[in-house]
Formats: sequence, structure tokens, C-alpha cells
Amino acid sequence: MRVAFVSLFAPGHGETPARTRTLRTARGLAARGHDVVWLCARWWGGDHDAFDEGGVEYRSVTAEPSPAAFAARLPTALRRVGPDVVHAVNTPPTPALAATVAGSLSRVPVVVDWRRDHPADARRWYRPLARRADAVATPSRTTKTRVREHGADGDNVRVIPESIDFEAVESAAVDDRFDAVYSRRLDRHANVETFLLGLAELRGRDWTAAVIGDGPERGRIEATADDLRIDDRVAFLGDLPTEDRVPIFKGTHVAVATATWETFATDLLWAVASGCVALVEYQADSSAHELVEGRERGRLVTSPAELADEFVAVSDLDRRAVDSEFASFDHDAVIGRYVTLYEDLVGDA
Repeated sequence: MRVAFVSLFAPGHGETPARTRTLRTARGLAARGHDVVWLCARWWGGDHDAFDEGGVEYRSVTAEPSPAAFAARLPTALRRVGPDVVHAVNTPPTPALAATVAGSLSRVPVVVDWRRDHPADARRWYRPLARRADAVATPSRTTKTRVREHGADGDNVRVIPESIDFEAVESAAVDDRFDAVYSRRLDRHANVETFLLGLAELRGRDWTAAVIGDGPERGRIEATADDLRIDDRVAFLGDLPTEDRVPIFKGTHVAVATATWETFATDLLWAVASGCVALVEYQADSSAHELVEGRERGRLVTSPAELADEFVAVSDLDRRAVDSEFASFDHDAVIGRYVTLYEDLVGDA
């Protein structure tokens, strides 16, 4: 299958979670033998308009990342590619809208991968984009709800989650220094205070905890641990690469997610795949609860006191280093879900 990715920005313009998701999908398709072309603004040096890397052919539509100029030139660029299916991203929305128009004219189905609403986007374009796409892929049911609010037909929206390397989980060593772990970027949404307050309720019990991650709120969070007089039992490990996080997850009994905003709780996914029991504080703007709903090894809480209670309640659950239930989130399995979506659309075209 020939797949044209339409994304004004590529990771070469700077890495973001959305661009990483797109790149992982493009490379995963290429590894399966599909012909993958990424139409984007040029981010590389020299005067060549295209090059191959990692099985993906990058083609320059514009020299500069101007959404309007990119949208104007995109239909011609797509005709030259001649794809079976177009995979566009929702932000910025005008190039994706241009992709849906070009797809309609050439009778090529267009999937819009909608990771989240971007605050810099002109939201007036979201409604026509949500309605015109042949299908929308979202990483969570929480995002699916937002896309439906923009006007998408719910039957045309499929949840295709973020993914992990499950083999890396299985083969990783075990670091059993901690009983509880929080892992996420420490920004204004992190809400680590709930985690720390829950631990502080259990000063009389024997436990150790780790906070993995870095960010602008780290200093304040460390000060909170000091104020709660638990700083000697909470290790702030900073930003660790995945290969260093996974052994900690595998050896830790409980992983906690309390962030107020989370498009997809990727660190929590790594943790539960590594056998952690998950305690999640429900937040309206976070999808983390979707990973634990209906699971014996998952609990939802609404306050630090409930979190403390659940720490105690799950202490009888066995420790595990791998949970095979989450093999379905492996990179290759999730790529397969994209392929199924493409095939369904091409078959209906």
C-alpha cells in the first residue's frame, strides 16, 4: 500500500509527542513493506527536494513552514505521489483540510490522526476538518469525545492508542528499590502533590517512592516533599530514558498517575505493562483512567486520602514484572490497527 503522510512539521523541525507518534507510524508501516511518503515543509539543508531516511521518503512541499502556502501546493504534491490512502495530522488544520479536499477530488480516502487540540490552532477550522475526514484516529476515548464535539461522526472515529516496545519490557532487568513510582514531565499539569500527600498519610508504614521526570515544577515539588517531611523517602530521579525507567517500573509495586491533563498516559502504559498496580486520580482532562478501568490491578481515586487508602488496599496484590495483557499495545500491534483502518477505507472507496 502507498501511504502519503501530510504533516507540515516533521521531527526535524523539533520533536513533540505528536510528531513522534507520526514518525513511529510512518516507520512502522515502512518496516512492514508499505511505500511511505511524508509531505512536509523542508527542514533539511541543501537544495534537494526529497530524500529517504528510515524507509520513509520525505518530500518538500514548501521551503518554509507556512500553513497557507503548504495547503495551496498540497493537492499537486499529492497527485504526484498517487497514494492509496492519505494520513494527515490535525494540526495545523488548514493543510489537513487541503488533504481532505484533494482526497475527495482524487477519490483517495483521508485519515486524520488527531492527537489533541493544539492551543495555537484557529479552532474554527476544526469543525470542517472533523466532518470532512473519511476517518479520524485518536489515541484515547477522551480525545474521541472532543473530536465528536467538533462534529465528527462517532462511527468514523477510531481509538488507536500510543504504543510501547513490549519485547523491551519483557527483556529488561528489574530494579526493586521502590514501592511506588510517579513518572511524567514535571510541568504545571503534573499534580505530583496528590501523590506526595497520599504518601504522607502513610508515614507510619514502611515504603519508598520515586519521582521520575524533570521540568519547570521540579523545584517546587521537591520543596513540597520536604515540607511534608517525606523527602528522605522519596527519590527524585530526574528525566530518565525509557531503558532506565522500565527496570524501575518492573521492580515497583504501584504506579500513580495524578496529572490534570494527559492526552495519553504513555509512562503509565509502560508501568502497567511492567506489572505495576495502577492508582489513577480521575481528571476530566486526562485519559489516564482509560488504562485502568475494569482492571483488577487498577484503581480510580479522587483525593489524596483515597489514594492512601488504595495504597494499603492493593498491598495484597502480587508483584509482577510483566503484564501480558498489554502486549496489544506493542508497536507492531498498533501499526496493525492503522493498516486495518486503511484497508477498510480503501475497500469502501
